[in-house]
Amino acid sequence: MGGGLPVLSGKRVIQALTSAGFVVDRVVGSHHVLVFPGDLRRTVTVPVHGNRDLKPGTLRSIIRQAGFTVEEFGKFV
Repeated sequence: MGGGLPVLSGKRVIQALTSAGFVVDRVVGSHHVLVFPGDLRRTVTVPVHGNRDLKPGTLRSIIRQAGFTVEEFGKFV
């Protein structure tokens, strides 16, 4: 991945986070709330609007909330 942000939809981000161990806790409208079972402070909200790609700042914020670096997150994509 080279350190740059990938271009991903909300659905693909949820797939990556679930493969990293996160679990979908609830869905509020078009936003999916995922939690990490061992550490409930690691709660991430992912907007899912069809197959639209997430904006880079939104994706970077999701990665930070999940407790990953961009490189670490790239292993799950």
